[in-house]
Order: sequence, then C-alpha cells, then structure tokens
Amino acid sequence: MGPDNLTKNQDFILIGLSSDPKTKIALFVLFSLVYTTSITGNMILIITTQLVKELHTPMYRFICNLSLLDITFTSVTVPKMLIGLLLDHNYISYVGCFAQLYFFHFLGSSECFLLSIMGYDRYVAICHPLHYSQIIDKKTCIQLASGCWITGFLYSLVHTILTSTLSFCASKEVNHFLCDMPPLLKLSCSDTKNNVIVILGLGGLAAGASFLLTVISYCYIISTILQIHSTEGRRKAFSTCASHLMIVLLFYGTIIVMYLRPQSSYSMEHDKMLSDKPLSVLYTAIIPMLNPLIYSLRNKDVKKVLLKLTTGKRLSK
Repeated sequence: MGPDNLTKNQDFILIGLSSDPKTKIALFVLFSLVYTTSITGNMILIITTQLVKELHTPMYRFICNLSLLDITFTSVTVPKMLIGLLLDHNYISYVGCFAQLYFFHFLGSSECFLLSIMGYDRYVAICHPLHYSQIIDKKTCIQLASGCWITGFLYSLVHTILTSTLSFCASKEVNHFLCDMPPLLKLSCSDTKNNVIVILGLGGLAAGASFLLTVISYCYIISTILQIHSTEGRRKAFSTCASHLMIVLLFYGTIIVMYLRPQSSYSMEHDKMLSDKPLSVLYTAIIPMLNPLIYSLRNKDVKKVLLKLTTGKRLSK
C-alpha cells in the first residue's frame, strides 16, 4: 500500500494552541465564552432582521447573510479547537481534516465576497440615494448574496482538491488548531510549488478583486460625503458605513497577513509557525463575535429595535 493510501487511512493530530494544562483550561474558558457570544449575537441579529419589518431592507439582508456565514464559519473550527484544549491529543481523520479545510475556505471566501458587495451597497445608498431602490431591489439583493455563496463554494473546491492530491508521508502532527493549507503543505512530502502558486494567485485574485471593489466604493463614498455641506449630514452619512468599514479593515488585514505572503513564508520553522495561530484565532473566533456587536452597537436602527424588543413595545409586522 502506497504512502498516499496509508495517509488517507490515518488520523492527523492537531497540535492546538498550547501544551500547558493550565493555559489550556484558561483558553477553553475564554473561547467557550467567545463562541457562545458569537453564536448568540449573530442569532439575535438574524432573528431581529427577519422579524422586524423596518429592517427588511437590502442592507439588513446582507447583514443577515453575514451573520449566517459567521455562525457556520466559527462552528467549523472553534468546537474542534475547544475539544483539543480538553484532550491530550486532538485527532482528526483524513476526511474530517479536508472537510474542515473545505468549509473553512468556502465560508471564509464567501464572507470576503459578501463584504465587497456590502461596500457596493453602501456606495449606491450614499452616492445614488434616489435610485437606490431601483438598483438594489430584493431580487438583485438575493442574486448578489447567492453569487457570494456560489463563488465561495467553487473557490474552496479548487484549493481543497489540489491540497488533497498531496502525499503526507512524514509527521501527522498539524502545527495548528485547524486543518488549513499552510500547515498541511509543510507536512507534505510532495512538491508543493503548484499549491503555493494557486494560493498566492487565486487567493490574491479573489481577495484583491474584492478588496479593490471595496476600496473603489469607499473612495466614491468619502468623496460624496465630503461634498455634503451640513456637518450633521456628513456625520449621518458616514455612520451608515462606519460599521462595515471597521469589519472590512479587520477581515482583510488578517487575510493579507495569513495567506498573501511571499512563498518562503510557507516553509517556516516550527516556532515561526506559531505566529499564525493568533491571526487564525482573530479570523475564526474573534471577528465573528465582533460583527454582531459592531452592527448592533453602532447602528441606530438595530439599537432602536432591540430596545423595543427588550422593553416589550409593539413592533411593526
């Protein structure tokens, strides 16, 4: 039986975040709270946007999609990470590892595309307010959101198939708390040059195009806001996109550092690989938790609705 078949019948071992028992307990408590907050916050945002008529607008439909992505995205990685913090060895099967890899990049890339679409939505709302309802109607909103999910599905499929063709005949220990491409490439005894080219090329194209669309949208948005004579008008216009801008900066900043580095970064030594873990934690656990908090705390419409819900006042149906 060849090395490929041997690998596919064996488990990988996820090293996790720490080997110190006390640190693992502290991290377990911390990330249990983070995960619970993330799921609860995003569920509240989804339910609120679905039940309240005032929030049945394209912007909140996109926010609802973002919350759904965050719930599924963080659930792909964090529960497994929590299990690893409780066990001496965190085993994951070959199939399970590549399933996690697939859904991790499927949901992460879909969120990347969705954030760029949300930037375009804010551009139309601020720069072409009189035509907003004609340009971003319900049908267009559904098509744009669906396009993000479909594109993410295909994007992740390419990476997963290419990575699954590698031979893993060395150590089974994945120096991470999840199955991701950089640590798996390090374990492979195959030539990973093509994989690195695809990661940098396809990943750079996807993230770069999405980021460029967002940057262009905000250039027009800022230009339009600066032309508003009223200080109050400028403040209101900027407040409608400030939450999205905060999330974009966090999200894209993490992606660029994690995946769009020079090729030599993927052959780093064991101790240098540890620097990826805090970034991955930020990307997989912290940002999904922050999204509903940012949108609910900075958005007057959401705060108004949540206040009505908590005080028992009657809502529009």
